[in-house]
Amino acid sequence: MGADRGGGSRGRHPPTCPPTSAWPPPPSPGPPPPPAAREGRRRTESPRRRSLGGRRPAVTHPEGGRPCQRADPGAAEHAQIESPRRRFRGPPFIASAGAAGRGEGQKRKMLGKWSLKLESWCALRPASGAWAYTRLVWVARRKRLGYFRYDLLKTDLKSPALLSSVPGFIMSVKKMKMLLLLMLFYGSVSSDAVSKPNIIIAMADDLGIGDPGCYGNTTLRTPNIDRIAKGGVKFTQHLAASPLCTPSRAAFLTGRYPIRSGMASRSKVGVFLFSASSGGLPANEITFAKLLKSQGYSTALIGKWHLGINCNSRDDFCHHPLNHGFDHFYGLPVTNLRDCKPGSGTVFTTAIHMFVFIPLQIVGIALVTLEALNCLGLFRLPHWVFFSCLLLAATIIGLLACFLHFFRPLNCILMRNHEVVQQPMSYENLTQRLTREALKFINRNTGTPFLLFLSYIHVHTALFSAKEFVGKSKHGMYGDAVEEMDWSIGQILKALDKKKLTNKTVVYFTSDQGAHIEEVTDKGDIHGGSNGIYKGGKANNWEGGIRIPGLLRWPGVLQPGTVIDEPTSNMDLFPTIVKLAGATLPDDRVIDGRDLMPLLQGKVLQSEHEFLFHYCNAYLNAVRWHPRNMPSC
Repeated sequence: MGADRGGGSRGRHPPTCPPTSAWPPPPSPGPPPPPAAREGRRRTESPRRRSLGGRRPAVTHPEGGRPCQRADPGAAEHAQIESPRRRFRGPPFIASAGAAGRGEGQKRKMLGKWSLKLESWCALRPASGAWAYTRLVWVARRKRLGYFRYDLLKTDLKSPALLSSVPGFIMSVKKMKMLLLLMLFYGSVSSDAVSKPNIIIAMADDLGIGDPGCYGNTTLRTPNIDRIAKGGVKFTQHLAASPLCTPSRAAFLTGRYPIRSGMASRSKVGVFLFSASSGGLPANEITFAKLLKSQGYSTALIGKWHLGINCNSRDDFCHHPLNHGFDHFYGLPVTNLRDCKPGSGTVFTTAIHMFVFIPLQIVGIALVTLEALNCLGLFRLPHWVFFSCLLLAATIIGLLACFLHFFRPLNCILMRNHEVVQQPMSYENLTQRLTREALKFINRNTGTPFLLFLSYIHVHTALFSAKEFVGKSKHGMYGDAVEEMDWSIGQILKALDKKKLTNKTVVYFTSDQGAHIEEVTDKGDIHGGSNGIYKGGKANNWEGGIRIPGLLRWPGVLQPGTVIDEPTSNMDLFPTIVKLAGATLPDDRVIDGRDLMPLLQGKVLQSEHEFLFHYCNAYLNAVRWHPRNMPSC
């Protein structure tokens, strides 16, 4: 601490704080004599200073050590002390009291032409916790007005000797009441601001952990994703609750394994493929959007939903995002598929082979066999049997043609809230439209806390990108899509900077599962991403299918450039942001996620997850065990 230059030569050396065993000190017999003023230095003494003998109180070590001076780092700036004739009327706010502890702490809050500084320094707390010494300085500034200082010496009731050790202490009841009221008022305001940050969640679809530059990729350009990692925390063992879209997103929104909510299928197909599906995220499940909405947050989901729409009719919307805590929805109620983009093939190749080609082959072989027997005279075939087989084959082919023709307009749709706005959806500038919708939501809610869940359609097939990104990457259509998504994230970060919301906003980036490395077109083009050194990919529980990117940034709260190697889950975001918003976790159900803030802030060094269970649909494939006494590799 520097010397306090507000009066005389108080403490030119760093203070020597005595050991706790020697405290509290005995009452001082009287105030120390005022030091001589420096020559040629002008200063004006307030009645407060004169009452203290021209200097601030110092606590003297009873064994003769140097006093533990209460240094004032801002004394040079606030050396002029106004006459009490100018009464302080006070601004309509007060700054945070800061953290009491050894050393100095100061926090400023600027509103209009007012500024406030509150200092808490050299607070001594012995092991017994019997007393604490805190000095609080209030400084108000306005144009053409001077500075007003109010000092408060605070002590524990268990040790009244501390006050008696500070001779000349004068504090009027009026000033004490004003300080306490202002501190209580700001305490509620500041705690509300800190505990209710804005939340932006950016989730990619099928992005591998080996794709972003911050995870080691040197050929894909992702500067904005890397910016989140550089300015915040990067998880190296961040795990999805499932290697498939629908169960993974259900676990992400609810903080629970998907088998608990019934979102884990017992069939091979573990996701929703049709808008007419009656299943979806149950209405009794509690999402973090519901809890944040109850705390006054504006909530929006922009992009992919993939957790169902209706139950019994086409307009009951029982599984719709608006029924799960979101105030606004703009995006795809189902998902992006190859069938949604003409010329990109189909995801129903296996089903078509099983339900079309095999039956047609059987019908064809039967017709040829029967006709051969008929020609040889071994079996007489009625004409109606022949025409029936032909009719059956034509029906199968007709049904296939109808399915391929009507699937796109019935399932590849774009909705705004409950209204269909594009049917079938167009891929032209789709990412730009989703980004504009997100920016509008941010601009509408700059004055209130908000939750924005930006669920990207990239990089799930069918791959697409705007004209300005086509052919710009080194990885073909997949690389173009990744770089376009990175551009969109950059627009969101720029908007936060422009609106001065960066320090008030938690930004989280992840993927719903690992890259789909088996995505290869009929022409041999690779449309899947990279899972780095990890085996496997989407749809299996090898490490490449469940280990996902995990980046979290909160300037001023989280240390930039932090890397955490502890096992964490995408379910952990649920309790983390719920507690940040000031909501209470539901106590009527099991929450499998764990609050990440102690780990993020370094208060604990080990993840709270001792066990993590890995399901493929409804079947348990593996268990990850991280013993409490074992560091992460």
